[in-house]
Amino acid sequence: MPSTETNQLLAAAVAACEDKKAEDIRILALDPAESGLTDYFLICNGTNERQNVAITDEIEIRLKREFGVYPNSVEGRRQGEWVLMDYVDFIVHVFSAEKRAFYGLERLRKSATSLTISDLNAEIKSAITSSREKKKRGSAPAKKAVRKTATKSSATAKKIPAKKAVSKKITPKKTTRLKK
Repeated sequence: MPSTETNQLLAAAVAACEDKKAEDIRILALDPAESGLTDYFLICNGTNERQNVAITDEIEIRLKREFGVYPNSVEGRRQGEWVLMDYVDFIVHVFSAEKRAFYGLERLRKSATSLTISDLNAEIKSAITSSREKKKRGSAPAKKAVRKTATKSSATAKKIPAKKAVSKKITPKKTTRLKK
């Protein structure tokens, strides 16, 4: 099961693709029994090689800026026909239209389920709300324990005298120069 952070990273990558006008954006949730490689494929295509490079640059910049995450490897950026970015939990494939039709990753991964960005956002929202509910249920006793220990430690802190800082005066050494 992919984590909430993985889904947020993937949603940010999809948003970066949309901002750079990528065409035919697809998210494939891979079957864990078939692929131990990754959880998702993000597949899109640009109209030319320069746009493909711009799409991958935007994905890399956005994920670095918002999450501090870098891809493990990037391949094909120089040619720009098929750029692959490996983020471990998901892999981004940015194709030219011809290469995408030729290789047909969607055809090769028939067992993968296709997701939309709204499905992905719904998963993120439900995971966040469920984690918040779990924190609300489990946090009430923990707060009381923290308050008790905080009052005990503050009482003991008053009894221990603070150490005085020792200051030393440093005087510069005088050096004598020899005249030539």
